[in-house]
Amino acid sequence: MSKISKLSAMVALALAGTLSPSYANLHQLEQTLNGINQEMSVTNIYRAYFPSQDIARKTAISFHANLHQSNLDAGYLILELSDEEKNKLKAFGYKFALADEFIKQRDRRLLRLQQQVLLKKNNLTALNQSLLAPPELQSIPGYSCYQTVEETFAQADNMVSAHANLAQLVDVGDSWNKSQNIGGYDIRVLKLTNKNISGNKPILFINSAIHAREYTTAPLTLAFANWLLDGYGTNADATWLLDAHEIHLMLHTNPDGRKQAETGLSWRKNTNQSYCGTTSNSRGADLNRNFTFGWNSTNGQGSSGNQCNDTFRGPTAGSEPEVQALENYLRSIFPDKRGIGSNDAAPLDTTGMHIDIHSYSELVLWPWGDSSQPAPNGGALQALGRKFAFFNGYMPQQSIGLYPTDGTSDNISYGELGVPAFTFELGTSFFQNCSTFENTIVPDNLPALVYAAKVVAAPYVTPSGPDITGLTINGSSNSGTIAPNSSGTLAANASDSRFSSRNGSEATQNITAIEYYLDTPPWSSGAVAISLAASDGSFNSKTESGDATIDTTGLSLGQHTLYLRAKDAGGTWGAVSAIFLQISDDIVIPDNELANAVAKTDLSGAKSANSFFT
Repeated sequence: MSKISKLSAMVALALAGTLSPSYANLHQLEQTLNGINQEMSVTNIYRAYFPSQDIARKTAISFHANLHQSNLDAGYLILELSDEEKNKLKAFGYKFALADEFIKQRDRRLLRLQQQVLLKKNNLTALNQSLLAPPELQSIPGYSCYQTVEETFAQADNMVSAHANLAQLVDVGDSWNKSQNIGGYDIRVLKLTNKNISGNKPILFINSAIHAREYTTAPLTLAFANWLLDGYGTNADATWLLDAHEIHLMLHTNPDGRKQAETGLSWRKNTNQSYCGTTSNSRGADLNRNFTFGWNSTNGQGSSGNQCNDTFRGPTAGSEPEVQALENYLRSIFPDKRGIGSNDAAPLDTTGMHIDIHSYSELVLWPWGDSSQPAPNGGALQALGRKFAFFNGYMPQQSIGLYPTDGTSDNISYGELGVPAFTFELGTSFFQNCSTFENTIVPDNLPALVYAAKVVAAPYVTPSGPDITGLTINGSSNSGTIAPNSSGTLAANASDSRFSSRNGSEATQNITAIEYYLDTPPWSSGAVAISLAASDGSFNSKTESGDATIDTTGLSLGQHTLYLRAKDAGGTWGAVSAIFLQISDDIVIPDNELANAVAKTDLSGAKSANSFFT
């Protein structure tokens, strides 16, 4: 386990006014002091100068647990490395220098923390508080934007209470601690869909926080849930997604480990006390090396057999209760669509998708991770990965680094079941500051998750088609108003070029059509397509605009939905986007338009300003 980042946040919490249960007594403060001394004895920390940024990104995948700082522009990473690990990296062209300044800064910081912990220890001794039950941790000190495990589950409970027809919680298993009756948590999935609309709906499954210290992951997933539920009825895309699709969110895949990380520990694994000692900070198994399909398939390269290593794969495939819960749930919601051969592709009509949200490194990854050979559906996975990267700006690539990884979550979803699987590596730090999370990570990644939800009905096909990029009714987006027995203008923009150009390019084609459907979406029986006309006279380029006149004669008052999609020259329809149409006879005219109307009237009384409304 990487140790440097562990103590900074851990001790900050131990010194905070509200102590967590894990660090509230004298014994645990003593452990913190011992940990500080151990940290200060670590000197095998290097500036690792990489030969190229491509090698550096692959290093970040393979040496994730060793990475303390990423300085791509400066040409080096700061890594904690054994001699064996240094020799492995030398073969890729790395050069090394001792990270003297980093070590000095660390020691100065740890000495200050040591003095503060000693003071807190003395105060606890004087006040005889070591046996007092501490209050529950209500937030993560220094990271107020991130919910604790309890806060996350409480918000999920509130979603179910407030949106009974749209949300439910499904108990799918137990954490390790709970399986041993020593506390712990239920592993729960927040299932979002309109229960009043039945049918076989395509499913987007997202899990987060399988590695406990990755602070941004569960809060992003929770933010996505809030976007869907808050937007139902007011945002056309959120509404149709919950009507027609299902979104399943395993907010905390590793809640026991996450609880440890909330104290500031750089905790990666679960908390299984059978491995590496009952009280060791290095105990547990790496859940993302414990999945059954492809477990230990790389002869020790892609995971570790050392119980104390950060990538310890567990003693047997699927040995951990958290992994068992996730695997069993995936098998319950996705049919097996892929053959048993390594080159067997899932069919193009496969539905569903799995996204495993991690941090950090700003990457979008897809299978395989245990082989440099492309997956049998590699072309379609790459197209979708580049579409995701268009939204969040990350580097899209196959998930193999300098070395393979095995027993990962995408092995079960794609390897066994054939469901397209992706890993998002969010941001630039495990303990990402709140400003970056709120102002960059959330706004960059929510559109990618919304797009994922849109294409789950045909994830191996739809992403290659063009996207609707702009949509208005009478100039208004999301919702436009037209009077009854009248007409208005629907305008749309479409593009077949919304793929990231980092790490290669994706084939694009001219757009040949844009069409809309009124109230009945294109996948439903009885749907009627209405074509938009090309704004410039013909559809013959990769970016196009179209418009259509909407006649409201005979339409009922109230809210209607228009579903739009575009087609490319290869015949592929892209993702659907929607807009609300409000039919209302109570239309508010902007002051400037009303003034213009009045100016044009016949003041003799032959024509009044009221004629503007007809």
